[in-house]
Amino acid sequence: MPILSQHIRRLDQNRLEVLPSYKQGMTGPAVIYVDAVLEKFLEAGAVDQAANAAALPGLAGSVMAMPDVHTGYGFPIGGVAPFDAERGVISPGGVGYDINCGVRLLASSLEAAGLAGSLEKLAAALHARVPAGVGAGGGLRLDKRAGEAPLIKGAAWAVEQGLGRPEDLERSESGGAMGGADPHALSRRALERGRDQLGTLGSGNHFLEVQEVTDIYDGAAAGAFGLFKGQLTVMLHTGSRGLGHQVCTDFLEVMRAAARRYNIALPDAELAAAPFRSTEGQEYFGAMQAAANYAWANRQALTGLVRETFCETLGMGEKALGLDLVYDVAHNIAKLEDHLVAGKTTKVLVHRKGATRAFGPGHPELPAAYAAAGQPVIIPGDMGRASYVLAGTAKAMTETFGSACHGAGRVLSRHEAVRRARGRNITRELLEAGVRVAASGRDTLAEEMPEAYKDVDAVVGVVERAGLARRVARLRPLVVIKG
Repeated sequence: MPILSQHIRRLDQNRLEVLPSYKQGMTGPAVIYVDAVLEKFLEAGAVDQAANAAALPGLAGSVMAMPDVHTGYGFPIGGVAPFDAERGVISPGGVGYDINCGVRLLASSLEAAGLAGSLEKLAAALHARVPAGVGAGGGLRLDKRAGEAPLIKGAAWAVEQGLGRPEDLERSESGGAMGGADPHALSRRALERGRDQLGTLGSGNHFLEVQEVTDIYDGAAAGAFGLFKGQLTVMLHTGSRGLGHQVCTDFLEVMRAAARRYNIALPDAELAAAPFRSTEGQEYFGAMQAAANYAWANRQALTGLVRETFCETLGMGEKALGLDLVYDVAHNIAKLEDHLVAGKTTKVLVHRKGATRAFGPGHPELPAAYAAAGQPVIIPGDMGRASYVLAGTAKAMTETFGSACHGAGRVLSRHEAVRRARGRNITRELLEAGVRVAASGRDTLAEEMPEAYKDVDAVVGVVERAGLARRVARLRPLVVIKG
């Protein structure tokens, strides 16, 4: 789309600013992190959605869109929207349907080159053991004895079940659980949908990857994170499954009614919102936190399953194998955080939808081992190219409320990707590129083929040049398991 106009200006090589004059009702600007290359992929709809978010009450500064931005439901995917905790709103559209969809990275003690002969066997074992696919259950079925524990304890619940190590919690964002979860705010339907989906991958862009560290850019940070060149790593990307989706569905109607009750002018009905401190706002926040905790429990359960599968397949003990958690980062979440707004420390509710934290060195929420390096920022690319580990910076704390991108970002709709893949053998193409892939869904590989996504190198380049995070390591996929 032709971007620059009297209402949209380029601030520098990496940022566009959508001025408040762009749309009636905006109380602050929207800053979009794209360079000249990525600007070509910027959708008019995503710009409009960022501007619409800037028209909601209580905006603290500006809305931001990361370089992986694309059109979503209500808010753009890749959007960061901070609202004053006392005067602002909370919006399910600013979190998304897949609450706490997130990524975690495991670092083995092994060199990838030494396992080349075992990759086929590993791919088959992981595909057989990890439940995946649309609506797939088959995970840990929650009985009455489990009760609300996974919704309250998050990853700690899975560790208690023998599916992890205590140190995993230290290297999970928020310790793998948010403290304000309210399971009673979830509908019976939401609870039922989550009954047997703990320890399942899901479908779409969710994945499990076995990878090789091909490049180290920051030796000190890589050392702190436990990464080395040639290393075998495992990356998991999944969220709260049907439970989180149902929470969003349930509360969208509640929030539409609340917006009318509190006289909130919505520039788009998909931006349904309520004052954060209202009864409706607090009920959604409690339900969202419960769904977020379920997602952390899910990723932790999968971690236990992956470690077990590696040990059995390779005939190794867990100590020799390693597979230590580097970090678990959440996206699709709203969090109460302290940030500087107009020079004053302010309690802010930061919505990150398709964006991740990128907290800088010394932040009190970081593990002690990462204090000097900054928070690990895990950026998946696509299943045929690369992923990155970055480290958050002090500049991100002042410019983006400690936020960065969460992936490469789609450029093709799923329908268009399937259309372009007709007549092609994506499995064979990937194998020729050195990637073994297994998928449960018929169209999954077509929908998720590499050209459906932006070039992650370009996306990471903008993040780094803008000073939001710096590159630490590059990872290439060897085995990909999809739903």
